[in-house]
Amino acid sequence: MIDGENKRLVENINPYLTEHKIDIVPSSRRPLFTGISMDYGVYYSKSAGLILHPDEARELVQRGFPAGLLKRFLGSTEFINGVERYCLWLDDESLLTANQFPEVRRRIEAVRRDRLETTDVAVNKLATRPHQFRERKGEEQKKILIPIVSSENREYLPVGLVDGSVIPTNKTFFIGDAPLWCLAILSSKLHLTWIAAICGRLRSDYSYSNTLGWNTFPVPTLTEKNKADLSRCAEDILLAREAHFPATIADLYDRENMPADLREAHERNDEVLERIYIGRRFRNDTERLEKLFELYTKMTATTKSTKKGKRRADA
Repeated sequence: MIDGENKRLVENINPYLTEHKIDIVPSSRRPLFTGISMDYGVYYSKSAGLILHPDEARELVQRGFPAGLLKRFLGSTEFINGVERYCLWLDDESLLTANQFPEVRRRIEAVRRDRLETTDVAVNKLATRPHQFRERKGEEQKKILIPIVSSENREYLPVGLVDGSVIPTNKTFFIGDAPLWCLAILSSKLHLTWIAAICGRLRSDYSYSNTLGWNTFPVPTLTEKNKADLSRCAEDILLAREAHFPATIADLYDRENMPADLREAHERNDEVLERIYIGRRFRNDTERLEKLFELYTKMTATTKSTKKGKRRADA
């Protein structure tokens, strides 16, 4: 096995090109170890008329359009680089109010036309509701936003906490009404090590997957104290970011220029989480991955055994 300039003889090489004894980790449609679901954001193909530049949104509000019917509409690029984008967020009841504004009527009609002109039958059907995207979700007042694509040059996955003013696009995943300890896990080196091994890549960048990255990530049973400690770590990370406003996520997580207080907050988070796993800090990513593979194998074997026992009892 070759690792950089080092060569050594190993008994096994798995599909992830490490020596750990594990088969391919299959994707899972549900979270195996947390019970907390992570979902895609809102799909917005053939909906260009519903999306606004900040200047367009401001101009609409200045003309009397209700600000509450506009939401920030963020995907990976917007969240990481601090780019503002808005969308019309209308339900059937607010449509009458929205239609009082000629610019909004024009936009809705443009969406209807775009959806009818495509050869996709499913999209054609959406032309009956041109004032809305395909889905209506992501409205929670507190949600964790997880970019799908992020640079491999960052030491941590650039996840964040957003409020009800933000609707996530399908270029992100989100956890609605998420407890803060989830953000601590997602922000850790331990989780990034799993992502780097298990998930795919877009060129060399990380390409996150909820069915692989989150749903299969082995999380041991957490005590209430564990959750409280991790939540406090997540709060410290968020507070450290706020202290450097208006720096973007891209600015803050530049490997060479990461602020000292933010780095320290992440280091504390890593220590608290890793002590939950093995009672100390891991020495390196190799040891992190070894423990995660070991835990995944053990926990999935236990789950399969429990299911078999239940089937026998039901027979």
